[in-house]
Amino acid sequence: MAAAPPIFRSSFLSSQPLPHTSSTARATPHISLSIRATATSSDPPSAAAAAAAPLKHRRPADENIREEARRHVSSHNFSAKYVPFNAEPSSTESYSLDEIVYRSRSGGLLDVQHDMEALKKFDGEYWRSLFDSRVGKTTWPYGSGVWSKKEWVLPEIDSDDIVSAFEGNSNLFWAERYGKQFLGMNDLWVKHCGISHTGSFKDLGMTVLVSQVNRLRKMNRPVVGVGCASTGDTSAALSAYCASAGIPSIVFLPANRISLAQLVQPIANGAFVLSIDTDFDGCMQLIREVTAELPIYLANSLNSLRLEGQKTAAIEILQQFDWQVPDWVIVPGGNLGNIYAFYKGFHMCKELGLVDRIPRLVCAQAANANPLYLHYKSGWKDFKAVKAGTTFASAIQIGDPVSIDRAVYALKNSNGIVEEATEEELMDAMAQADSTGMFICPHTGVALTALIKLRNSGIIGPTDRTVVVNMPIRRCKLRQISVGYGCSEEVSTQQRFLSALRAYEVLLLYSYCSKTKQHREIAVAFPRNASVAYIHSKFLDALVKCILYLV
Repeated sequence: MAAAPPIFRSSFLSSQPLPHTSSTARATPHISLSIRATATSSDPPSAAAAAAAPLKHRRPADENIREEARRHVSSHNFSAKYVPFNAEPSSTESYSLDEIVYRSRSGGLLDVQHDMEALKKFDGEYWRSLFDSRVGKTTWPYGSGVWSKKEWVLPEIDSDDIVSAFEGNSNLFWAERYGKQFLGMNDLWVKHCGISHTGSFKDLGMTVLVSQVNRLRKMNRPVVGVGCASTGDTSAALSAYCASAGIPSIVFLPANRISLAQLVQPIANGAFVLSIDTDFDGCMQLIREVTAELPIYLANSLNSLRLEGQKTAAIEILQQFDWQVPDWVIVPGGNLGNIYAFYKGFHMCKELGLVDRIPRLVCAQAANANPLYLHYKSGWKDFKAVKAGTTFASAIQIGDPVSIDRAVYALKNSNGIVEEATEEELMDAMAQADSTGMFICPHTGVALTALIKLRNSGIIGPTDRTVVVNMPIRRCKLRQISVGYGCSEEVSTQQRFLSALRAYEVLLLYSYCSKTKQHREIAVAFPRNASVAYIHSKFLDALVKCILYLV
């Protein structure tokens, strides 16, 4: 029997793209891929052909994955540059990514523009196969969910300059019980972007920004360190990646507005932390002045490099759905860079032929910090910043968002919607989600509230595939939220009893653990419709337990 012909092209298994051989072959709308390779024969591979296929040998024992990557460097023609955001087609203003610039000549935002013509030389099927081939690998730097899309992120950076903790590739799970029980939905999903190195979505953008800073410093550009204003998560991500690369970091935090766990992270990573008696917007103004006068690189989302990393979460969602497009994606919004990053990721996939449409986007804001919502309800008339009030969703407690223009652009071009959530609404949404095993953060509570409202109004249908993005922060950083729930004047008497009981049991837990040296946690759950009498009786039971523990 004649030997079977080779049936797989190996181009998608390489770390760099290979030229596409046909200029006419374009991707058709993609339904489902069960085989990722491109077949040249309809016959299955023979045993002999399979045995003859080359195996990837383990690298030498004295070589690490970064050193291994140096042996596989290949050239390409992909590039990117800074351009003014949403500039006129006739604009010729642009900057190299190796320049230290944050604003256009007119003072507007910048955007990273990729050479789309070079990327379009490869069809959608090629890019899908390339990205899929890198998932779950340890090959540097493609094991990262961000750098597995390197050609679409920072195509010109050397892999040796990349600072990565293999961030991304976060869980997308089916919220079966929550969707059915509370919303009557059968296709509700939650994208857990907070499952990351430092516990927040900010890692996706920070790996890109710090990698570029690492490159600039090696080029002897005037960058002494990197600085940011933060409500907690940005500082954690910045300090971690800077520490990994040995780059000094400086952080401005609003005093008494972040959790202890969030404060500990940058301090532990060696950042220079300054607590300022102002809100986030005040810290942001200060860091702008500092970075304008000193050789400190600005790490806030005013810097469009971070959005290049954050957009990969949108590409990842499509990838996890086998390149099928969801109907809705709901994103919490504060400084508003993230909603644009998701739009950019989805739009790039559509433009390059990986998918044939983009989902509708929803930006969800806390009612106490809702400038975008007010702008949307006014019919996109003149934007007015607000004085952000206190909210449990502290990471989006921002009244004067830097990326307002980006957010409006994304929502207009995705037929998007903006919704808001009061403190009671977001905490109720959290409690409902927790009762189904989700254990989400307040920011995701804001997004779920938006979903509840849109579902109740009939805008989102029972069979619409919907993704809620859990992106800002893991709940473990905000343990005081569960204890403090009920302190607001808006919360009902029943909820206050429940909050008091939980707070009391936390004290009980610490007392018990200190006596017995047991480091475990005790939790008491109640039905959502529990009566005040029921909760009060449980409170008395807890008091009895406390006395017994202390005797």
